[in-house]
Amino acid sequence: MKINKGVWPVMITPFTDDLKIDYDGVLKIIEWYDKMGVTGIFAVCQSSEMFQLNAEERFELAKFVIDNTPKHIQVVASGHVAENVEDQIKEAQRVIDAGVGAYVFISNQFAKEGESEDVAKKSIEYLIDHIEADSFGVYECPYPYKRVLSPELLKWCADTGKFSFLKDTCCELSGLKAKAEAVKGSELQIFNANGATLLESLKMGCAGYSGVMANFHPDLYVWLVENYEKEPERAAELMDFLGAASMVECQVYPVNSKYHMQLEGLNITTKSRKQDDALLTSSKRMEIEQFRRMTNNFRKYFFGK
Repeated sequence: MKINKGVWPVMITPFTDDLKIDYDGVLKIIEWYDKMGVTGIFAVCQSSEMFQLNAEERFELAKFVIDNTPKHIQVVASGHVAENVEDQIKEAQRVIDAGVGAYVFISNQFAKEGESEDVAKKSIEYLIDHIEADSFGVYECPYPYKRVLSPELLKWCADTGKFSFLKDTCCELSGLKAKAEAVKGSELQIFNANGATLLESLKMGCAGYSGVMANFHPDLYVWLVENYEKEPERAAELMDFLGAASMVECQVYPVNSKYHMQLEGLNITTKSRKQDDALLTSSKRMEIEQFRRMTNNFRKYFFGK
């Protein structure tokens, strides 16, 4: 699948009070993403609490998102957390057969921490040789440890013709530039997960944004990606706001994003398997309320309405 440039939220998972997946809530989030104008959805990722879901839940969640997302929005999905490589292959094939646009591997699953990139490359070769699919992706997930792909390995992935998506978490412009140059002319699209470096990375050839803040104000990121070349001065002004606003990531995420979605009118809980939602104290809730009002005031100023 040719991956479209734009904004790809890392989809959160809403839970019921007894910590079961709330599929009515999942549907509401998909509808909200659509309203915000996103290009695609990255389902069953770390923001989805994939490490806290069992194999069947990961598959069911991916399939539900695939089946219920409007056709004009693309879907990629991961869930690549099984320890045994044969289980990884089996789980990946199920998601691919369910119709996902691209199956996304977690880079730290290619090799243990401290092992060489040659080990990682051999793992990638084995996986793509044993999974029937036309399109794969890679997510440089920071948990349980971060494995950032070198430009050389990324170019090798692109040259296979089977990779179309990278969620990059290096958060460094020099690294993003080297990767963008390495895959230039290929079908592999790089999506920056870091808000502060986004505008400069777009100028370097990255395809868009796939990060936490697309669970708060994705429409602002959509405008930036679509208009940064046509209106560079306004884009720079918006980038200043988005970069500063991205510090909310350091709060109680993803609980705070679920609370923000409540404020947006979505009928979901703040429950999380990753952390106790009581950590989002009354003062932290006030911070999110203030953050949302600040964002809405910026929208009025920036768009003039």
